[in-house]
Amino acid sequence: MSGDYNPPQDPLVILHDDHQVLLVDKPSGLLSVPGKGEHLADCLLARVQAAFPMALLVHRLDRDTSGVMVFALTPHAQRHLGLQFEKRQTKKTYVARVWGEMTEKTGTVDLPLIVDWENRPLQMVDHENGRQAQTDWRVIRAKNGESRVRLMPRTGRSHQLRVHMLALGHPILGDPFYAQGEARDHPRLMLHSETLQFRHPDGGQGTRITAKCPF
Repeated sequence: MSGDYNPPQDPLVILHDDHQVLLVDKPSGLLSVPGKGEHLADCLLARVQAAFPMALLVHRLDRDTSGVMVFALTPHAQRHLGLQFEKRQTKKTYVARVWGEMTEKTGTVDLPLIVDWENRPLQMVDHENGRQAQTDWRVIRAKNGESRVRLMPRTGRSHQLRVHMLALGHPILGDPFYAQGEARDHPRLMLHSETLQFRHPDGGQGTRITAKCPF
């Protein structure tokens, strides 16, 4: 995986910035933070810090996921936002295209997850040792052998949305880890972080930022 890292060179897309926070639209294929080795140094954090040297990391998105990411511009904002993520006070919605036409319209996946040690970085369902993971989902439309769904994670486990949709029998299209055959044969992972809601570090006002889905 690391050997074929060829991130997109799109210019930085800024969704919102003020004296405390910066929100950007991360492209698919770009690491959130640097990987191990010089060839994995290019990442969203580095690009953001080139333009905003005071920017601080708050959370991450998977390399292949696109969409809203928030960065703090002060240590206070980093602490404030970090606690909101830790206490699950932020709300995130994702859009995904998944394999197969889903028949039910809404539901919740409640399956505990753990790293699959022999196949890292893959994750797997483990009812004995896994950490609690919950995802609410709602079908936007289902036709032509696939479904467009909105996903609302209640927890933030690694690969949570990918494994939960796989568990439903509807892997996310273009997923290099969990999709097989035709479901895998797409130009990118069809998963996009559409909205992020949080309390602004300056005064606590509810703030909601959206990044338009590119697929």
